[in-house]
Amino acid sequence: MTPTSAQDIRDAAALLASATDVTILGHIRPDADALGSALALGRALRQRGAKVRVSFGEPDEAPETLRWLDEDGLLTHPADLPATEPLLICVDTPTPKRLGRLAGRVDTAGAVLVVDHHATNTRYGTCHVVDEAAEASAVLVFRILDELGVAPDEPIARGIYAGIVTDTSGFRRASPETHRMAARLIEAGVDAEAVVRRITDERPFAWLPMLSAVLSGARLEPEAARGKGFVHAVVGVEAAGTVRAEEVESVVDVVRSVREAAVAAVLKQDLANPAQWQISLRSIGIDVSAVAAEFGGGGHRQAAGCTIPGTAEEVLAGLRAALDRAPLL
Repeated sequence: MTPTSAQDIRDAAALLASATDVTILGHIRPDADALGSALALGRALRQRGAKVRVSFGEPDEAPETLRWLDEDGLLTHPADLPATEPLLICVDTPTPKRLGRLAGRVDTAGAVLVVDHHATNTRYGTCHVVDEAAEASAVLVFRILDELGVAPDEPIARGIYAGIVTDTSGFRRASPETHRMAARLIEAGVDAEAVVRRITDERPFAWLPMLSAVLSGARLEPEAARGKGFVHAVVGVEAAGTVRAEEVESVVDVVRSVREAAVAAVLKQDLANPAQWQISLRSIGIDVSAVAAEFGGGGHRQAAGCTIPGTAEEVLAGLRAALDRAPLL
């Protein structure tokens, strides 16, 4: 940790040490890092006597694969949040826009702590723990809890572990420090196998025919993405409607395994608005966060996302052009 980030951790811990009423927000369509981090931090603050709520802008319910992380019933529907709060914490959220319908709360809160590991973070709070080198926002939450002197119990450790194991692709991109963190979390009682199985490995049978239909239409463009190869698949509303959102999100992890392509994209048709597409991008060697940013999205250099209106053909044309402009890594 650099001296600057160490001071940021101390500042955040000092802010949290006196917190009595807190709302913690993750980004829309929260993943395990956003929700696991928020719930772990929320439980720790609740144990210290604070009133805590955890929420996100959309959808109305947490993904089924992540609900079991909410040991204390902290998850709160946006309609049930107070008008404002003395302290708002935004986790794993690089810009207010990624909070969706809750973005306006940034302007009305007494103080705003931003805990995030995205390179595209705009530092929109009053206190920041932002470190692009951290593999997950959960890593930063763990550092803050250490500074607070919190010894994580199993539910806190489970939320942090969920964020780390998913954002590092099963520790394939984890630093030695993060592996040491994982050891501490397991020592705190985390069942590592159960966490991975429940979040990423278990699928309903309907996932198989959906995946078969989607992958049958996948296409490889070897000359695209500056000659590095571009593979893409489309999940239309008919296919998406047969499974949970988690199964739709998992498609990119299959498509990205194609060795002839440096960039993978999955176009997911919006069930509520079929005229637009949610895009998941993964890459090796090309900065896809720059691609996503062209369409109002963001993320990491090797994993990013955005929403684009139009037909699937129009969206793919836009992505091809953006990939030809994107910086190499």
